[in-house]
Amino acid sequence: MQYKTIVFDLDGTITDSGDGIIHSVLYALNKMHVKKPDKHELESFIGPPLKDSFINICQLDDTSADQAVGYYRDYYQAKGMYENHIYEGIPTVLTDLKQKGCTLYVATSKPEIYAKQILAHFDLDQYFTGIYGASLDGIRSKKGDVIHYALKEAQLTKLEKTIMIGDRSHDIVGAKENKLASIGVLYGFGDRVELETAGADYIAVTTEELKEIITKSK
Repeated sequence: MQYKTIVFDLDGTITDSGDGIIHSVLYALNKMHVKKPDKHELESFIGPPLKDSFINICQLDDTSADQAVGYYRDYYQAKGMYENHIYEGIPTVLTDLKQKGCTLYVATSKPEIYAKQILAHFDLDQYFTGIYGASLDGIRSKKGDVIHYALKEAQLTKLEKTIMIGDRSHDIVGAKENKLASIGVLYGFGDRVELETAGADYIAVTTEELKEIITKSK
């Protein structure tokens, strides 16, 4: 196996978090009296840094976007993070990779404190040597910055043996910024064109195919 250190995104890669994120966004926009985006635009909130999405999708200014993030977190902490489920096959993938001697990490644009709570809630934290995410103050939110932080904190230096897995273009771009190979997964919220355009080294349609790509890489 070429890749022995596996870095996973969370939303759209390990768990289907769509309902909780969208409900939290709608709650925030309702509190802000902002018009609701269409379904496709709402789904675009899943994965990228939250504040950026409020600015880019809803055309909020910096101050209003911060306020929207605050409302979002009110709902998300109370309900949204648990409106979520594990993708079919993920526990098997994680178990098999661990048994084959891989070391697993999470690097997510979701605030680190929430990522840890969610993975513990689903009893998945046991698989990961480290769980890394964005900072609540927004200073560390871009995916490339989160991956850099994860590599530094985990003291990962054998980049040629490390691979990033994610479902959106920013996962793939963030991996490239940190000189990592990447796998784009199609069972999440991105599509093939998005992932191939971003430069994914591999594309996995299913969780089973994801495991095969990692275990058969040489």
